Amino acid sequence: MKKFFTILVCLFPLFVAAQIVEPVKWSGEEIGDSVRLKAVIEPGFHMNIIELGEYEFDAEYADSFVITLAKTELTPIRYNACDDKMCTAPEVWTFEKKVTGDGLQVTGDRSLWIIFLLGLLGGLLAIFTPCVWPIIPMTVSFFLKKGGGVRDAVLYGISIIVLYVGLGILVTLLFGASALNDLSTNAVVNIFFFLLLVVFALSFFGLFEITLPDSWSTALDSKARSTGGFLSILLMAFTLVIVSFSCTGPIIGTLLVEAAGHSLLAPTLGMLGFAIALALPFSLFAMFPEWLKQAPKSGSWMESFKVVLAFLELALSLKFLSVADLAYGWGILPRWLFIAIWIACFAGIGIYLLWNIRAVSTTRKIIRAVVLIPSLAFAGYLVPGLWGAPVKAISAFAPPMEIEGREVFNNYEEGLAYARQEGKPVIIDFTGYGCVNCRKMEAYVLDNDSVKARLQNYVFIELFVDDKRDGIGDKNSKIQRELYGANAQPFYVQLDTYGQQVAEPMAFTTDPLEFINWLKY
Repeated sequence: MKKFFTILVCLFPLFVAAQIVEPVKWSGEEIGDSVRLKAVIEPGFHMNIIELGEYEFDAEYADSFVITLAKTELTPIRYNACDDKMCTAPEVWTFEKKVTGDGLQVTGDRSLWIIFLLGLLGGLLAIFTPCVWPIIPMTVSFFLKKGGGVRDAVLYGISIIVLYVGLGILVTLLFGASALNDLSTNAVVNIFFFLLLVVFALSFFGLFEITLPDSWSTALDSKARSTGGFLSILLMAFTLVIVSFSCTGPIIGTLLVEAAGHSLLAPTLGMLGFAIALALPFSLFAMFPEWLKQAPKSGSWMESFKVVLAFLELALSLKFLSVADLAYGWGILPRWLFIAIWIACFAGIGIYLLWNIRAVSTTRKIIRAVVLIPSLAFAGYLVPGLWGAPVKAISAFAPPMEIEGREVFNNYEEGLAYARQEGKPVIIDFTGYGCVNCRKMEAYVLDNDSVKARLQNYVFIELFVDDKRDGIGDKNSKIQRELYGANAQPFYVQLDTYGQQVAEPMAFTTDPLEFINWLKY
């Protein structure tokens, strides 16, 4: 049964297939002191410009879109493309022309850097797990028997990176550009990852052990030792991936689902960050085996790290359950219960590390204190959230909080009818239960006192695009796509008392003043 479960975890992504859809291709050329940018659109598609900054385009044709920038302009272009069957996930291109000898510089969505950094953090965590750290001496032994060498150590690190980046590319190819945007809000996927993280957490607590079949790693290790050249190094890297799966699996899974809510490159960049952080110590120890003598040996500290990671996995698993719970309206995980469980998890970390602390060495006392003090402090910070405090630090994870002082409708037609009756303007909030940025904007912008005062002038229509009850989400998503040419959230539309749009839509921001300046009434 255990082997069946682990094999099922590995094969899960293969049950879904899609294709990459990229109907818009951008290019740029310098013309004197300006830059001319052009988007070529495939036949059968049309492009929706969701956000263009302050700049107007030169011309728009059936198959292309042209814009010219001056010397030092910077403009983000947020767009998507649709045909008669589907719309692609929103993409963001940022074009910058600087007065240097470097010519045109093109930079992408800043959120990609966040995904890359999350990957690095995940890789660093994975290094110290009981499934990875003990493999380092085995790696050093392998390279010493082969004669060592910088070249082999570098190739080993590159092999690890190639394998994990390949996983990111595979996820992208399987799910496709448009499906990736839906993956992070899909209820079935969220329930699956909730259960996956809970199972791995229980394993880290010591209730049972999850490993891939021993024959896989044994066969790969034997093959690596009997094979020469680059193939042996690649097989050794693949052995690391297989053996470490029980510890890296939940980290990788969480990272890929988080990346899926961004752009087409996000899963690959997330895996690149993870692989770089994981591969670096293996390559360095392979180059300089004498460093291994200075590294801490495997022991009780590793079990402590494993238990701390288990508490964190339990806390993070609730984010996935919350998305499914909200989308289907089950009501099994209200905000107060979510916060209570998080308090228990972080208090559990502190109490566990404090327990029997006198029996450990001075160095480990310090290390434990560095972790347990912030954990207990964070648990204390969350306590007021049980009685309605905003606790904004977890706004990206917890269920949305109720914001007082505004009239809220969840039906488009009813909200507009009420606005006409009362002679009030309208704010339409296209949001999602699985939308992290929506929760952040609610906590940092919509809950701001000055913003709430201004919103009293409006009828507020809140439309969840991933509500699975009676087709509500599909209807709201269709309204956003067909009437306002967008399918990204958060997305705010401002209408006058007659239902006419009075300003360009507002996307994500954490600056209340920017939102206030956007309001017309």
